Parts: sequence; structure tokens; C-alpha cells
Amino acid sequence: MPPILSPDEADRAVLLAAPRGYCAGVDRAVVTVEKALDLYGAPVYVRKQIVHNKHVVSDLESRGAVFVEELSEVPEGATVVFSAHGVSPEVHRQAGERSLKTIDATCPLVTKVHHEAKRFAGEDYDILLIGHAGHEEVEGTAGEAPEHIQLVQGPEDVPGIVVRDPSRVAWLSQTTLSVDETLETVAAIRERFPELLDPPSDDICYATQNRQLAVKEIARDSDLVIVVGSGNSSNSVRLVEVALEAGAGAAYRVDDASEIEDSWLEGVRTVSVTSGASVPEALVQGVLAFLAERGYPDAQAVHSAEESLIFALPKELRRDLKAAGRV
Repeated sequence: MPPILSPDEADRAVLLAAPRGYCAGVDRAVVTVEKALDLYGAPVYVRKQIVHNKHVVSDLESRGAVFVEELSEVPEGATVVFSAHGVSPEVHRQAGERSLKTIDATCPLVTKVHHEAKRFAGEDYDILLIGHAGHEEVEGTAGEAPEHIQLVQGPEDVPGIVVRDPSRVAWLSQTTLSVDETLETVAAIRERFPELLDPPSDDICYATQNRQLAVKEIARDSDLVIVVGSGNSSNSVRLVEVALEAGAGAAYRVDDASEIEDSWLEGVRTVSVTSGASVPEALVQGVLAFLAERGYPDAQAVHSAEESLIFALPKELRRDLKAAGRV
């Protein structure tokens, strides 16, 4: 016999965004470190966080991964993995100087932006890179053509842009930005530079777009949106902003269920849950269990897109796995 619910519990609902969580680039990066540890043994060094999620990093550390900020911390001749966010040519050069065995886990969609930066620079364009200062992806992309690239963090930066030739200006963007935020910045740039050249394809990654569309779909019917993701995850932070802009009563980001405050649930009937592109599904299930313990029903999945993209592992790792008979 099903449990008898109180009147207010009978009105409650939990909506679960789909897609959510791991994207193809994150999955590839995490599996790269796991397989490198299995193949080469610990320690395997990783420059920066492999993906922006503290639980993923902690789990890999427990298996023998050593995360470093710079290559100077890596012993000469050791194995080092470059994170999903990409690195500049200067980092590759430093790795060569230290005789490091490198495995490049840069997301192929970020690599595409690097190629676009090199092409625009080769054609002598001034490149306006839309993104956030200090983000690893921005630093890696800017490093491809530093003399041609200037950072634009938002529409407020546009009046200060200085270019050599207003007819030869192109834009690129960090892949994890809000779609709406990027388009607003591009529109402001185009007002100043009508001949602005677009990249050959939209640089906001498919997973970022899909997760933002999914949260928009559920946010408008939600008293509360919980986004699972770490504070340094750009796409997770954006999901909170997108949810609020779409009409959610409130929205919060948490690393896991332990950070949810019971006060958030006061008077809340509909809770929506989603997660950033670097978040393991187990953390989402922990949030759903937290809600169930407080009288909320099983989640209803709201599907807004299907994802089937899979990226091959880095070629250096595939080669070594094949030589070891592991594929």
C-alpha cells in the first residue's frame, strides 16, 4: 500500500533535467587519467584540475593522480596529462624541455577553437576572445596567438576595444559560457565593428547549450532549482544564472547534497535538479535522496535533447594501450 501523503506533500514534484552531467569531453578526460594510472602506474601527474569538479579530482587523487599547477612541479621524464580545458603552445614547449611524457586530454571542441585562433591570426585578424579572465581554457586559447588576441569579458568591455583595422576583426569564445551572455556580447561588438567575422561554427559547446536549454525548460515551473557542480565550474555557475533568468523562484549551486540548506525548501512545491558537465551522476542521485528523505516524490525526467557523441581517447594513450594489448 503506498504511503499516505499530507496535502502539501501530494502537491510536490521533483523535475530532473535531461541531459545533465558528464559531457563527452569530460568523460574522455576522466577516463584518460584512469587508464593512464592503470597502464603506467602511479603517480601520473595532471596539470591543473582534469575537469572542474572537486569530487572527481579527489577520487583520482586517491587512485594515484597528482595534480599540479605548473609543469615545474613535475619530475623530469614523468608522465603528465593536460586537462580538458587545453593548454597553450608555451606549455607544450615547457613539457618538451623537461622531457615529460605528455597525454593531451584537451576536449576536441576546445581544440577546434585553438585551430580557429591560429587560422584567424594567420590571416592577420584582430581576435576578440569572449570569456572569463584567468580561466584555463581562455589562457590556453589566448596562448595560440597572444599578439592577435584580446579578452572581452562582456558588453561592458566593448567600448575599450582597440583594433588595428575595424574591417579585420573576428570573435571566438570560451566554450562553457552562457549562450545568451555570449550573443549579447557579440551583438555589442558588432555594433562597433559591423564587419565582424564569425567563427565557422558556434563555439559554445553542444553540452553547454543542451544543459542550458534543459534548465530553461524546467526552471519556469520551479520554486527552486538545485544545480550540482563545483564553484570553479564555469558551466555550472552559468546554469544557476540561466535558471534565474528563465523564471525560477530561487536557484543554488551545490557540490553535493551536504550543502543543501533545509530552509531552501520552506514553502517549495516544485524542485528542479540538474548538474554541470563535469559532475558524476552519483552526486545528483545524492541530491534526489536528500529530497526523498524530506517528503519529495521520485523525480520526473524532463528530456530536452539526446546526446550520443563519444570522443576517442588521446592518440598517445591509444598507442600505448594498443602496444600493451589493452585494447
